[in-house]
Amino acid sequence: MDIWSWICELPDSAKWEESESPPTFQLVSSKPTKADSTQSIQLRAERTSGSNSEALVIFSVYVHGFHPCNAEKTLWVSEACPLTSDKPFLPLLLQLVQEIVSRSPTAHDSTCPRSQLQKLRPEPVAWVLDSHSPESLTGFFNLVLLTRLFWLCVCDAPSEVGSLYFHSLLTPHIELFSCNHHAHVLRTFLVSIGVDAELCFLRSLGYMLAKWLILRDVGVGLQTLTPVPKLGFSYATEAHGLWTLKAYAPVMATTMTRTRFKGPDKQHCSAIDQFEAKDSVLRYALAHQQLEAVIQLEYSVTFHDGYIHVSARVSNLRFHIVKLGFAKNDDTGMGCYIDERHFPSRIRVWVGPEIGSTYVASLTLGRSTENIEKEVKTQRIVKGNFGKMKIPSVKATTRQSTRTRTRNWRWDQDAQGNAAIFEAVLCEDISGIEVATNKPPISEDNKSGNGLRKRYAGANRVLSKSGGLVFARDEYGERVEWRLSKEMEGSVLKWRIGGHIWLSYRPNESKSSYFETRCVEWCDEVDLPLIPCK
Repeated sequence: MDIWSWICELPDSAKWEESESPPTFQLVSSKPTKADSTQSIQLRAERTSGSNSEALVIFSVYVHGFHPCNAEKTLWVSEACPLTSDKPFLPLLLQLVQEIVSRSPTAHDSTCPRSQLQKLRPEPVAWVLDSHSPESLTGFFNLVLLTRLFWLCVCDAPSEVGSLYFHSLLTPHIELFSCNHHAHVLRTFLVSIGVDAELCFLRSLGYMLAKWLILRDVGVGLQTLTPVPKLGFSYATEAHGLWTLKAYAPVMATTMTRTRFKGPDKQHCSAIDQFEAKDSVLRYALAHQQLEAVIQLEYSVTFHDGYIHVSARVSNLRFHIVKLGFAKNDDTGMGCYIDERHFPSRIRVWVGPEIGSTYVASLTLGRSTENIEKEVKTQRIVKGNFGKMKIPSVKATTRQSTRTRTRNWRWDQDAQGNAAIFEAVLCEDISGIEVATNKPPISEDNKSGNGLRKRYAGANRVLSKSGGLVFARDEYGERVEWRLSKEMEGSVLKWRIGGHIWLSYRPNESKSSYFETRCVEWCDEVDLPLIPCK
């Protein structure tokens, strides 16, 4: 499906006669049956004239063959695009992006500006058109149009239109929403529009993907699809002495590693049925969540006689689990599960030269393996009896207590080849068990016996009030260092940066024993400039 090329190849104003039937691109059509007419979704381009006889083109989305009466219906009409402009279709792309941003789900209790208040400037979108060829823009435009069609076909049209969209239009092109597709164009676009519009745009995409994943999970014909690609987006940048990896993933698109689906009592069927129904609603609410991660490392380069010294340390690691909903009582079922959400339970970040590089002489880590401090207190009590007894008796007892100072998050550094690894693991308060690998027990009242209830309240919570997690230099500021060959001076190297994040769910307020742990991984490249300052 190459819609962008079709748009760019539309006849120019000199060859396009107004009497001609408007060019039409068939987005999708259903197979005709004996009883019903063909159902289709079409994109049309109609030529018109402006006030100064300027040649204009207006695009519209039509649906045909749906009840009632199988009549043709217009779902959407674009703004006029001037054919004589050097970027005639910039208004079309700008309008699509603006309408996607304006429909972004907003996290509950968010202090960010409402997406509806944002007005995108045309310059960033124009820069995307200027910096990429029409061939490279094909996948990106398909992504934008499919996302806008989601809101038109699923939210603003009869249910039959939404069903056709999900089964015959979105599903065959779901790979467009994976990290590997049109990454360069999407990176340029997201950097150009700014972080506020980026969040709104990717939350809109996340909401759409969450709905598709739910339909696939419950089984409405989508489950017959080949294995789902890695849905979500990530990109890395280098600027001002920082390496930054930004990543977005709907929680349901991540890989399941541990879960519990059924209750403990298999003898009482009615209790199990109630348990499973309740947890189905919980899982539906949990599916409307998105992980938003920012991995930010600070690096520095110094030049010495005989070698180049490169060092890096954690500047910021930020992880937020965003609710993809519009109101507390919307269709996501979050009204009674507003405080139920996943949380990061293990974080693994790495950075280093490309695999196979030979210019690195050494790697030095800056943090030792944790050496837990223990305080042992021993008390000995000796009791004796030397009275009138023929045989004196002596009784001795010893009491020993151990006090250990531990923290909820355990930090480690490690190495794999010449790549440095920063790792943080969440452990329970009392037992010290790692949350990401633990299977919490179930109590008699069918509750999960975990120590992470009420985890978003209180003075000793390990997460923010909004359910996020932030690590900065005050928590983990140790550097890692590399020594590079002097011959690399003056070059710009490609280094790899990545993250592997585990997300866990334990009941917070819910009286449930359901739990799960998921994981997701990203990897990208960043520049390492080895150019001395003059």
